[in-house]
Amino acid sequence: MNPAHLDLFRAVLRHGGMTKAAAVLGIGQPHISRAIAQLETDLGFELFVRGHGSASPTLEGEAFAREVERTYAGLEHLRDTARQIREVGTGRLRIACQPSLATRLLPRAIRRLNAAHPEARVAVHMPGPDTIWSWAASGQCEIGLVRRRSGYAGVACETFLSVDAICALPRHHALTRKAVVTIQDLAGESLVAGTPGALQEALDGLLAQAGVAPRVSFVAQYTAARCGLVAEGLGLAIVDPVPARALKGLPIVLRPFQPRLPIETVLIRPAGRPPDQMAGRLIALLHTERDALIADLPIDRR
Repeated sequence: MNPAHLDLFRAVLRHGGMTKAAAVLGIGQPHISRAIAQLETDLGFELFVRGHGSASPTLEGEAFAREVERTYAGLEHLRDTARQIREVGTGRLRIACQPSLATRLLPRAIRRLNAAHPEARVAVHMPGPDTIWSWAASGQCEIGLVRRRSGYAGVACETFLSVDAICALPRHHALTRKAVVTIQDLAGESLVAGTPGALQEALDGLLAQAGVAPRVSFVAQYTAARCGLVAEGLGLAIVDPVPARALKGLPIVLRPFQPRLPIETVLIRPAGRPPDQMAGRLIALLHTERDALIADLPIDRR
């Protein structure tokens, strides 16, 4: 059966005759007559009882029309499904994010996504770094923002954000008079260290290379916790500037640190397939917010 003939069959039923259908569709009536005749030949039974200017369906035509409408309803459902996938994606968008980007950058990108696509559904998770990598490798999240790791297959990875570590100091500490804090300035100072990870390992390497031995009495995993201890006068800390800059209410001063200690965040997702429509839109917005964040990262020089 020719699908175009089925469309004309429905038009004749809808408008009550071939002449009326031809007028509405803007085509010649003979064209419709030939199409219906060919469809009847293909089916092996008559679809209409022809009259002067009208066409009434036969019993066979009515039975066939019911099945045609069921088929077209199924096609409409497929079109609706395709539209939903195109506009909303394949389901809830799952994002796994490290804490440093989960309070400002990611929420702002999601807000902009929601403004453009109110129907979007997003779930944000903040597990540990190894869990984020595992989720991306296994397809349990569409987007991950995390520190770089090695040894994970099945993950597409791109550098997303690279910033230099800074020094957080109690507001009245003597080193606040310096424009830049150096590795040598840490000698004999109380240092609030981080838990094992790329930044702390790099800092430990610099300290060993410079022969500098600060006093380490306190350890905290996240920048917010380390800056909180700094605010209480318990030491200074080498931290990520992104979450540190968000802690404006704490009595701390931030200074550049030398030598440079780059802190890299990567954007990861399951390898082997492109992101769906909604994930692709959010990734673009994340890059936009990333650029705005970098432009808004001046260091305190009070």
